Amino acid sequence: MAAAPSDAARARKGILRMWDYTDKVKDHFLNPRNTGEIESPSAVGEVGSLACGDALKLTLKIDENDRIVDARFLTFGCASAIASSSALTEIVKGMTVEEAEKVTNQDIANYLGELPEQKMHCSVMGREALEAAIANYRTGATGIRELEGRVVCTCFGVTEEEIKRVIKENGLTEIEQVTNYCKAGGGCGGCKTEIGRIIAEITGASPEEAAHPARPKRLTNIQKIRLIEETINREIRPSLLKDGGDIDLIDVDGDRVIVSPRGTCSNCPASPITLKELVEAKLREFVSEDLVVVEEAKV
Repeated sequence: MAAAPSDAARARKGILRMWDYTDKVKDHFLNPRNTGEIESPSAVGEVGSLACGDALKLTLKIDENDRIVDARFLTFGCASAIASSSALTEIVKGMTVEEAEKVTNQDIANYLGELPEQKMHCSVMGREALEAAIANYRTGATGIRELEGRVVCTCFGVTEEEIKRVIKENGLTEIEQVTNYCKAGGGCGGCKTEIGRIIAEITGASPEEAAHPARPKRLTNIQKIRLIEETINREIRPSLLKDGGDIDLIDVDGDRVIVSPRGTCSNCPASPITLKELVEAKLREFVSEDLVVVEEAKV
């Protein structure tokens, strides 16, 4: 008889079901390559922080010809962070330092077959760790990436230069995209106006266009469900969790979105108001003005 899956294994599978990951992302998450730390490394790059939810330490072994002969990583983060770090080490092994300097975050995402846009910040973190390691190798700097320039997002410590770089390198035009690529704006949201200004400065679009991009005119059922799930996770769930509540998406039937309140929301007298003024309002703003939110019938 096969052994029952461990709690950790069940948790890993649950994480994979939450996002539309490619098979290669799943493989590099479940079977990461080059984990650990090189003893007496030639280069070290450290980015992120546990407080922000993602951190990566990259160590490289470089030979006398400036070729990377080994690369290893330690990371704290989600499935995409682990997969991106694993992919990065596979990409750079065998490269010269000069070749590795040209690796972009999009190269990491492409290697994995793509990442969900909400997880592109993990590929950016990989690129930043590589740059920090190369700087450490070339200059003897600490290898710990320091913030340079004016900090725009104080929640995640993202500078104006970092925001400008991800916009230019990835062709971003929306505040939400910037959040996906570098987390700026993903905390309290107080910096979103400034992010919109930076987008407008670079792209020529108005700050209003950056803040309120046009929604798709027609959505397939699968697209609608995914957009509803993304909106719940990004715009609704954080507010509910602050008060000990939560919400589960049960079903989508045409324009009817069936949900089930959890935690303190499940027995709260104000739950019907929350469903209308928060959940339904956000889904209408970000998905479709025709959506109606209803609570799952209690047995």
